[in-house]
Amino acid sequence: MFELVYPSEPAPVYPRPSIERPGKPVLLPGEILPLVQPNGMVYGQASRMWCHSIFGCKALHPVVHLHLIDRFGKLYLQKRSEQKHRFPDYWDTAVGGHVTYGEQLMEALYREAGEELGLSSFNPIFLGAYPYETGRDYELVVMYAAIGHPDLAPDNAEVTEGRWWSFEEIADAMGKGVLTPNFEDEFSRIRKQLLALL
Repeated sequence: MFELVYPSEPAPVYPRPSIERPGKPVLLPGEILPLVQPNGMVYGQASRMWCHSIFGCKALHPVVHLHLIDRFGKLYLQKRSEQKHRFPDYWDTAVGGHVTYGEQLMEALYREAGEELGLSSFNPIFLGAYPYETGRDYELVVMYAAIGHPDLAPDNAEVTEGRWWSFEEIADAMGKGVLTPNFEDEFSRIRKQLLALL
């Protein structure tokens, strides 16, 4: 199992002082995220705004993803809200979200599942972790799966709708601007693992 390891004292705040930014480090307003090494060691904390800034800080920070698969081999995907800054109206992983500073991965996973889908009762299976880099972001994606066909209540602020997709439907939608690039990459990584759970 993969876990985050926090230091015994609060981790340093980023960005650190420099010649350009002298003085005491200040956390920007908003969600505070842990900064991690690829092995899960937490070495710092920073605002989500800074981690996702256009200034190219590229600080690795953890996110959790939950893939819901039913016994018929269908995968639940959510359609991202049109209010999302990145990939609005694209289909994506059932649950995905940032880990906030001080949280463990399971806490974040259950919190995000509750917020996005009203899902609180599931048994997560660890699938793996990998770094995912985009033009303005650098995330340590920690993946889980859960088997079942629960009643879900998507939150309209986060998720426009959700539905169950066959693996063939997903394969047909790949590369057509329907699915998020992150989901396409991740599905290619774990397709066989998901099928092995059935």
